[in-house]
Amino acid sequence: MMDAPAPEATGGAQAVARALSLLSLVGRGGDAGLALGQLAAASGLTRPTVRRLLLALAAARMVEQDRRSRRYHLGPEAYLLGTFAAERHGILHHARDSMLRLARQTGDTLLLTVPQGDHTLCLERIEGDFPIRTHALMRGDRKPAGVGAGALAILAALPAPEGDALLRRVAPLAEALAPGLAPALAEDLAQARATGHALNPGRVVPGSWGLGVAILWPDGRPAGALSIAAIENRMGEARQAELAALLHREARLVEARLAALDTQPKRNIA
Repeated sequence: MMDAPAPEATGGAQAVARALSLLSLVGRGGDAGLALGQLAAASGLTRPTVRRLLLALAAARMVEQDRRSRRYHLGPEAYLLGTFAAERHGILHHARDSMLRLARQTGDTLLLTVPQGDHTLCLERIEGDFPIRTHALMRGDRKPAGVGAGALAILAALPAPEGDALLRRVAPLAEALAPGLAPALAEDLAQARATGHALNPGRVVPGSWGLGVAILWPDGRPAGALSIAAIENRMGEARQAELAALLHREARLVEARLAALDTQPKRNIA
């Protein structure tokens, strides 16, 4: 499910809003890219309008079209701008030290998950030194909201009405992954809200467990989640409590780094 198109504007502002909305949609298409028809359907714009805006974005090297598949991807200029913004806004930049520290301390796999509309994206994966690993979630994987420990932690951090509505929206996608997953996620969500951390007891891949804690922006909205993935016999109750404490500690450190961004002197933008 794609994110909603940008609000309507008028005149030149409307064209800019539409172009930026398309750029965001292209970025959310991931490695597979998106076809013209998909972009038109997701944006609510006509195919000629989408084609015209894509041509303008391509001229600015913000998007590019694969010659074989004819699908659209982010272009080199979008990548360059992203690297410029990473230090201030890139959660991976602020979370990497915590992930490395946790991987060393636990020996397990650390994952950084971020919200992406009705889905979540695995932004990074760092392996610990324990020889038996789970590969249920890899860097770049995109899952419906709530599927996986990090995704569930993000869902639990939302206001309850918003989180419940989101879970209902993605229920068909969850059921497509595993029959009975949607009602199980509702139970897991209630538990995550009660405990302050999310547990995925092998819901999608049996034996592949995860524990996640949300990272919050200063306004309380979820910026992402840190999670630990491990095989089932490394996720006993006693160790769950230990891992949850470690995740909370590091999540608070990342939050402090994100909050510090707001203390920087503001510059006027002419």
